This record gives sequence, C-alpha cells and structure tokens, in this order.
Amino acid sequence: MRLTNVARMTLPQGRVRSLVFPAEVVPDAEPLTLSFDQARHVSAGDRPGSWMALSFRLRTPAAPDEIADAWATVIDRHGTLSTVFDRDEEGLVRVRPARLGVGRWVTHPAAPERLTREVLRDVLDDGCRPFATPSHRLCLIEPEGGADPTVVIASDHAHVDMWSLLVLGRDLAEIIDDEREARAPGAALPRARAFAEHSADLAARPPAPEAITTRWAEILDAEGGQMPLFPLTLGSVAAAQAEIVDVRDVLNGPEFEEFGERAASMGVRAIALAVSVMTRVSLAMGDQPLRAVFPVHSRHDPQWHDSVGWFITNAVIEASDPSPHACARAVKEAIGLGSHPLGPILAPYGGMPATPGMFAFSWLDTGRLPVKPDRLRDIQYVSAVVRTDGVMIWFIANESGLHLRCRYPDTPEARRNVGAWLDAVHSGLRDTIDA
Repeated sequence: MRLTNVARMTLPQGRVRSLVFPAEVVPDAEPLTLSFDQARHVSAGDRPGSWMALSFRLRTPAAPDEIADAWATVIDRHGTLSTVFDRDEEGLVRVRPARLGVGRWVTHPAAPERLTREVLRDVLDDGCRPFATPSHRLCLIEPEGGADPTVVIASDHAHVDMWSLLVLGRDLAEIIDDEREARAPGAALPRARAFAEHSADLAARPPAPEAITTRWAEILDAEGGQMPLFPLTLGSVAAAQAEIVDVRDVLNGPEFEEFGERAASMGVRAIALAVSVMTRVSLAMGDQPLRAVFPVHSRHDPQWHDSVGWFITNAVIEASDPSPHACARAVKEAIGLGSHPLGPILAPYGGMPATPGMFAFSWLDTGRLPVKPDRLRDIQYVSAVVRTDGVMIWFIANESGLHLRCRYPDTPEARRNVGAWLDAVHSGLRDTIDA
C-alpha cells in the first residue's frame, strides 16, 4: 500500500475512462445536516485539488460493464454519494439529496506523450470539485497491451476520508463477485448508515464539558489564538506556495512489527512511540513542545465502521515530555478533545483558524481497521496537487511497514527546515528499533 499524490503515483500508460452520472437535486427535499468540517471545507469555494482517491487493481479482473453496475450499487449503499452542495439565498453552504441517473463511460483522449497520471489529474480536478454534481468519479486506467485495468475511486474530501475509500474499494469488489455468482449484490455487506445521520447525531449532542473547552483554549492561546504552527520558520507563506511532497518508506514490514513490539514492551501503542520521537525532535530543534493539529476519527460506535463520509475531525495534540507514557497520555487527551462538536468550541475564534504555517500530522494504522480490502491489490492512497502555506504529515502503517508523506511550501526556508526536521524524525524512528 503506497501513500502518494497524483503527480507521483504509479500508473501504466493507457486509456483513461471515467464513469459519469447525471445528477439533479431532489425537488422540494429539505437540506440534510451539514457537518462542521463539511461547511468549513466547502465554504472555501469551488476549486480543483480538493479531492482524495484510492487506486487499486482487482484480484479478479472485471469488465467495464461489471464495474459500472457494481459502482451504481455502491452509490446506492452510501448516502453521501447521492448528495450535492450548493448555497442558499444568504450564500450559506448546504447539503441536499440528489437523484443520480444512469452512468456512462467517457473516454479522455490525450496526446501520446502525456503521462496517464497527468490525464487522470485533469479528470479528477474537474469532476471532484466541492460543488460538482456529483463530486465523485470512478475511473479506469486501461493499459496498452491488454493488462488488467487499474481502478481509481475519487471524491471531493467533503464526502470521504481515507477509511471511507477502503470501504468503497471493498464494497465494489465484493459486489462484483456477488453479481458474478448470481447473489443479491451487497447482501452480505454490513448495513451502511448515511453520513448525514452521523452529522445530525453529533449536532444533537450536549455542549462539551468545560474542561474540554478550557483545554482547547489553552492550546490555541499558546499560539496567540491560532492553530499550532510548525516549530521552525517556513519563510514567506502569507500566500500559499507551490507544494513540495516528500514521501518516505520509514520502516519495512518486519521493522514496523519490531517497532510495535518495542512500544508494547513499554506498555504503549506504536503511535505513542512515534509521538515520543517527534516530541524529542521538536524540543531539540525548535525549543518548544510538540504542538500540532491532530485529525481523529469519529467512528467510535461500530455502527459507523462500514459507512462512507468525512468521519474525521480535528483535535490538537501537545506533548512536552518525550517519555512514551507521557506521549500516550497526550494522544489520549487529543482524542478526547476531538470527541465533541467543534463548532461551539471554536466559535470564539471565528471557526477553525486556518493560519499560515499551520502544522498537522495524521496517523492511520490500516492493520487496526475493521475494513479488510482483501480483494484489492496494488493499493495507492492518492492526494491532489495543491498550493499550501503549512506543513502536513501523514503516517500510514500497514503490513508493508511505516510510510510517511509530508506536504510543505516550496520556499528556501521550508526546504531547509522541514527537510531537516523530517530527517531527524526519520532517524529517530529507525533508532528506536536499532537501539
């Protein structure tokens, strides 16, 4: 499983086709509940590069018509794929149910010298914008010479997270098998509740306890009322800059297994040991605690494990003591901070303050997920190419090891400082198993 972006992903040369569905808003339907993060994301406006994708090959190859039929069933399973965004009379974003028609394959011709991934990028930038109707696409990359096609499932981020993409890939493969075996498509899959129901449940919760609100204020106030900033200078980032993407395979499969065993011997999980390394680096290089935006999922109830949506919300983590046990407590605290509706908590700050220089990191251990994409191979998590003014790190852990992807602005200072910070973290993670 690779963690990459569309400018670096591995794709064969071949024909690019996408499955396009006509869609219209259901007449007289009431708007659905809009989540805090959906509103924040979509309010930034229609734009390219707001999508995320999963590419893979099926273990049992399928014909385009089989894939199209199965994908239509997947759409019917997951409510968010039949919703669209627009603005009301006052200009506020809303999400509304839509009716999708019959999908048709569209071929995207390109000059022979163009890379397949460049064509794919154009298709997804155009079709997976926040206000597209719908804002998701399924694409086929059909290699020259008749090799097995690569499937790409992509959507604007407002409808999916990384966990959701695995759900979609798993469902597609299983439904294809069902159709071939004359079984009811998807009958054996768990029920998938609509993401709008989750948003409504979250909105109905009581306000966060005072201790949670106070701790959020303490961490934000430490940065002058802003979200946490990268501890070293990034140069001029008042305006977003072209991105640099640094992709690293930090530990291979056996090494990550050893890393997890080392963490377990200390009575903590692997993420706590990784936070310990990052905390030491922040103290040594920035003379300050590790302080970062820390995305956490909100699928705590198993009824949401097989649903698709943006089940990720932002927390913040602060770790000043690099001991693994202290870092485990910092992770636990961050998860708690992200377990309450953020709208009321962040209202005094005008919503989530997206400050130039913001620092965030994400951790996803796919081996711990209840979703097992056993029918998929050559999986790649794919992000768009964007301009950025902050530093975002993704860690992906799976049977092939621990992988890191970092996005940061292309300035001389960021090249020097983020690069050195990543080198130190990379070395520190490896030193943990070499010690």
